[in-house]
Amino acid sequence: MAQTPVQGRGLVAPVTGLNGCGHSGYQGADEMNVLNEWAFVGLFAVMAPVFPALPIVIAWLFRPRKPNVLKSSTYECGVETIGDTWVQFRVQYYIYGLIFLVFDVEMVFLFPWAVAYNEMSLFGFVAGFLFIFLLTDALFYAWKKNALDWK
Repeated sequence: MAQTPVQGRGLVAPVTGLNGCGHSGYQGADEMNVLNEWAFVGLFAVMAPVFPALPIVIAWLFRPRKPNVLKSSTYECGVETIGDTWVQFRVQYYIYGLIFLVFDVEMVFLFPWAVAYNEMSLFGFVAGFLFIFLLTDALFYAWKKNALDWK
């Protein structure tokens, strides 16, 4: 370990490379580490919109441009439509979709809870049980209101 004289006293003190408070004295190194850690986040933020947009732009640039009245007409399954093409769907389809989505998201939240079940405290167990109880209660409520009956 190198030693340097202490100013004004003629004493010799060891040089540790730190300025007494645990820092190297050069704050640029700490700032550079933080910058390097956040550089990946910035890179992902810039590249995230580029990757989906690039194929769309390339397809738009190289698409065939031959407009035709027949190509612009409305069709369903290759058959010419009869009557109005605007059809109102029943709300039942959307309710089924929303209920499926709720229980699908429930599984996303319950999987980590089930994996960490052995290491959980009582608070974690009660929170998971309350979550399951509320979703089961919502299912029975929808069932009671006949939201799940297909008519």
